[in-house]
Amino acid sequence: MIATEAAHAVVFDLDGTLVDSEPNYYEAGRRVLAAHGVSGFSWEEHTRFIGIGTRETLEILRREHGLSTPVDELLAEKNRHYLELARAGTEVFPEMRKLVERLHAAGHPMAVASGSSRAAIDAVLGATSLDGLLPLRVSAEEVAHGKPEPDVFLEAARRLEVSPGDCVVLEDAPPGAEAARRAGMHCVAVPYVRGTETDPAFAVARLLFAGGQREFDAQRAYNWINGDPAPSGAVHYPAPSGH
Repeated sequence: MIATEAAHAVVFDLDGTLVDSEPNYYEAGRRVLAAHGVSGFSWEEHTRFIGIGTRETLEILRREHGLSTPVDELLAEKNRHYLELARAGTEVFPEMRKLVERLHAAGHPMAVASGSSRAAIDAVLGATSLDGLLPLRVSAEEVAHGKPEPDVFLEAARRLEVSPGDCVVLEDAPPGAEAARRAGMHCVAVPYVRGTETDPAFAVARLLFAGGQREFDAQRAYNWINGDPAPSGAVHYPAPSGH
């Protein structure tokens, strides 16, 4: 929990945290690889790259599959497919919507910091009820390095005109949680991929919803952000039985 002397800034990751966009990213990536002769790209393979920037993902896939197409061309292709899918609709996680609305009503400065392109961020948010509530957005395209480097989060803090230590980051993936740590920010972790809740990067999260979005509670998160200083150690909500 964080002291309440000021309205602390809250920085949201986008994909897998605010919105369930990963199925669209998977399909866009599958289409690109198929167009270049790589078949059988599975969802399990895709989950390796959740939380990593689109360019970094394509650089790895290009190297692994021996593709000769320049990464900039692959990136343009994937963005084109993704934007087509995203504009058809992207689901906002209900409890995340509640949290954004509560924070906005209370006057907390907010931003989105994502490994996606700026066009993708704008397209996704533009098709949701969150568009007007989250006008400040930082893409990995706008900084030197993507997650797990802290650049996007530090740039968000700069634009919000707050110190990194006064920021809370909401993240779904280990690289994002690590980026928050490197930025010196508090982290609320809501793992998207089952099994990653035990990743060491989440061990430093001050608040961990181990069961992911099905366990995430907007009121609990809001109370934590606005509560008394935390006792030593993290506050972890365990996964429901059967997880």
